[in-house]
Amino acid sequence: MNSDINVKICGLTESADIPAALLAGARYLGFVFFPKSPRHLEMPDAAFMAGSVPDGICKVALTVNADNALLDAITRDVPIDMLQLHGSESPERVVEIKSRYGLPVMKAVGVADANDLAALETYGRVADQLLVDAKPPKGAVLPGGNGLAFDWRLIAGRRWPVPWMLAGGLTPENVAQAIVLTGATQVDVSSGVESVAGVKSSQLIADFCEAALKK
Repeated sequence: MNSDINVKICGLTESADIPAALLAGARYLGFVFFPKSPRHLEMPDAAFMAGSVPDGICKVALTVNADNALLDAITRDVPIDMLQLHGSESPERVVEIKSRYGLPVMKAVGVADANDLAALETYGRVADQLLVDAKPPKGAVLPGGNGLAFDWRLIAGRRWPVPWMLAGGLTPENVAQAIVLTGATQVDVSSGVESVAGVKSSQLIADFCEAALKK
């Protein structure tokens, strides 16, 4: 197993997803708080699931343009380690959230072409981590988890001031190639390890981690 690669399994919806992800070698587990998503969790379910995660595994709460009321509730009721901002939050909002909650913040930035790379520089100066994701198609309901990839050559060899994670259209079949092309040391998957939208497959989770973490 390659200990230099970190895998995040995002959008867990069932308690059984957690041991499946941990057994496969995931280091980050993502919980979605966005009602339009098929992976959305109600607060009691999220609290129960996150509470079963052992120490040393980073529990990430994914939100989309969340107001303080929602973030207050998440940070009060769910034992999370990191906030993932997956909407159109401004750099100023990122700073505000970091200050208010005292938790590390991962900011997702959608990439479709070279014009989108400047935003990574901007957010890399205020966030604790970057999630380099595929920009959703015009009119899409979800800001992520659409199973789309972008041209990985756009970020080949690039680095930012903070750690970053590659997302967008990753699957057990292409994650190894994506790591080689981009130099990513962290990868995030959601729809790529699902049997249907919102339902994780333990076999696909295992296959994804095996491909990403292979020697």
